[in-house]
Amino acid sequence: MSENNAYGFENQEVGNGYQNQNEEKEELTMTEQPYEETHRQTYPDYLPDAQPPVQPALTERKKKKSGRMGFAAAVIAICMIGSTVFGFGGTYLANNLNSANAAAAETVLTDNSGNTVLYQSVIKTSTGNSAAEKMSVEDVVANVKSSVVEITTETVSTGRFMGQYVSKGAGSGVIISKDGYIVTNNHVVDGANTITVRLSNGSEHTATLIGTDAKSDLAVIKINANDLQPAVLGYSSELLVGQSAVAIGNPLGELGGTVTSGIISALDREITIDGETMSLLQTDTAINPGNSGGGLFNLYGELVGVVNAKSSGSEIEGLGFAIPIDTAKIVIEQIIEYGYVTGRIDTGFTLIDIQDAQIAMMYRIQQLGLYILRSVSGEFQSGDRITAIDGQTISSLSDFNKQMSNYHVGDTVSITVIRNGKSVTASLTLTELKV
Repeated sequence: MSENNAYGFENQEVGNGYQNQNEEKEELTMTEQPYEETHRQTYPDYLPDAQPPVQPALTERKKKKSGRMGFAAAVIAICMIGSTVFGFGGTYLANNLNSANAAAAETVLTDNSGNTVLYQSVIKTSTGNSAAEKMSVEDVVANVKSSVVEITTETVSTGRFMGQYVSKGAGSGVIISKDGYIVTNNHVVDGANTITVRLSNGSEHTATLIGTDAKSDLAVIKINANDLQPAVLGYSSELLVGQSAVAIGNPLGELGGTVTSGIISALDREITIDGETMSLLQTDTAINPGNSGGGLFNLYGELVGVVNAKSSGSEIEGLGFAIPIDTAKIVIEQIIEYGYVTGRIDTGFTLIDIQDAQIAMMYRIQQLGLYILRSVSGEFQSGDRITAIDGQTISSLSDFNKQMSNYHVGDTVSITVIRNGKSVTASLTLTELKV
């Protein structure tokens, strides 16, 4: 299977020790256990002050004493009522101030129609409590499970004998707005003809692709729905190694709403997946195919990462990775506003990274390397093997992407290829990728 990369080309997938592929999904009937909270409010009992009857035989002194006692009781009663009123008023005022703080504690992004899209927490919040208190894993799940969705895709392709084939895939996503914006991975929806989203309540919706970014492996889709529960974005820059983390997703494409927990194992881990080198969060939280696009949350119930890969192998356990939310937020905002990420360069190439002898035999070539399958520029041809960019040796897609990251839209680069056994060098002006 081929997929688009950050520079507007498709590349052949080559085994790299990381899994981020789609998984075929079978029909699944979900039964959600409703989460209920019981709130109890108590009201103080007010009892009238009772004065003992004054006996006629009381002396004047006793009458005065009784009068002073009555006055004291009245003062106490007034104080009690006053404290209750002011206490209620203080609570009411505090609640309103907390609500105002909670509102002020969110930065929002609006789309061109003025609809609210993203919520990001400025101060820590938890349900029913504006204080910065950590929650248990159970409470985190109860708060955020409705923000995580299942995604299934269908891709129609044409075979060698002109027959059409439908392949199915599955992944996860996180709701980021009340009106249906959802973030997921690019590789989950890449090339899909239809995208279906299943909410935690079991309802299904057809999604529209808003935009993708292969370089960050992120995509934004949208469903026609309202009053959804969006995740509150946290700050991945505030994470510490050893901090607890909770992942929610759709492992194996069949187990939607699955919860796993662990810790943040490392920050800013450089991992190369499908030729793209990304700086990712590492976690020992159990991650499986189908979890891609799901959420990684902290114990404040904030989204701190978008799950996108796991390290695979017979002796490898507890190596999962997620895109930091600080990185993802910038990409999400641009995709929502423009439909793509501005500033990404486009070479006009469709490339095939051949690093395996078996794949080389399929394409009937004798030398491994990075080949041009198609090119918009007439200076380059199908079958050209790229060997250098501005004099820097290129032998793989990873080399190519790393070198191209040094350039910007409008730059002109010199590319050397091997064509029919001869070395050919030509110039290429880089344009902006808008897909």
